[in-house]
Amino acid sequence: MTNKLYSLYCFFLLVTVSVFSSSGTSNSTMLNTQNLVVQERSVLNITSPNASTVWMLPNTVTLEWSTTNIGSEKTIRFFLIRDEMVVQELGIFPNTGYARNIKLAKNVGEGNHYKVMGIELFPDDKYNIAKFATPFFSIKKEVKILPAVAGQTNAAQPKTTKQKAAKPEVKKTTKREKRRLKKSKRKMTSNLDVKTNPIPTSENVAPVTINREEFAGRNISYVKDLVFKSTEISIYVWDHGRQDGDIVSIYLNGKPVLSKYYLTYWKKEIKIKVDPNKPNDLFLYAHNLGDAPPNTVSIKITDGKTSENIILNSDLKRCEAVLITVTE
Repeated sequence: MTNKLYSLYCFFLLVTVSVFSSSGTSNSTMLNTQNLVVQERSVLNITSPNASTVWMLPNTVTLEWSTTNIGSEKTIRFFLIRDEMVVQELGIFPNTGYARNIKLAKNVGEGNHYKVMGIELFPDDKYNIAKFATPFFSIKKEVKILPAVAGQTNAAQPKTTKQKAAKPEVKKTTKREKRRLKKSKRKMTSNLDVKTNPIPTSENVAPVTINREEFAGRNISYVKDLVFKSTEISIYVWDHGRQDGDIVSIYLNGKPVLSKYYLTYWKKEIKIKVDPNKPNDLFLYAHNLGDAPPNTVSIKITDGKTSENIILNSDLKRCEAVLITVTE
């Protein structure tokens, strides 16, 4: 009897152990599946424009795209590229799959080597950023056909003979009359008071503030006007998106405040003092293009009370800038 009870006890013990081990295996499988889901990469695919697209100037344009593992609350940044150089930032749009009524810049001309590049902003995995570049497409100018004038036809009109009008008889002036006319003209010109406009001098011309449009052969485009209440300002600079080897300089009013800096995720602080009597230009200068052009930098500018967060881009032909004004 005792042996039978012992055998039954061992049997139930084996069944219990096998059940728990199988449940543990299923739990580990579920965890591994969850890890696989988390590790899936985000994907961006631009469907329009494509290789058969032709954008017509000066009409507005439309972008269409699809994404995988990118939420609708995220945003995507688009650039227009010609011959591997950025010519315009098309904008930052929510991940809705389309963006319409985008106006092209005045410097965009006709050509067959245009691309659109899209970049996922603020990805969940900063080491795997979704990017996509379209194939080459064309941009052309719209040709306007003038309407035909009413009543105008291509039929040959019968030729009509023109009668020569009789020339009126002109009296010939004598030499004596010509001399009198010359004398009268001289008297009239000598009696006239000729009034001229005063020549502008530095004393009577108001000073004009001109924004810097070029630096070291590169065009400068201003993306934002910032207003602060203090001349003492702190700037924080770090790499936007993926750390890809960008090397940049920051210039204030044409003078470097940060030279040939290798961008990382660490926020580099720069303290500057701006001129309260004029707008101060602060621009980004790229020394290379990194692994994913253009150079994109996140910047925070603050005077201790007011803060502004901006993103500046730069390549080897163009610099983006902001204007800083102080109202004390």
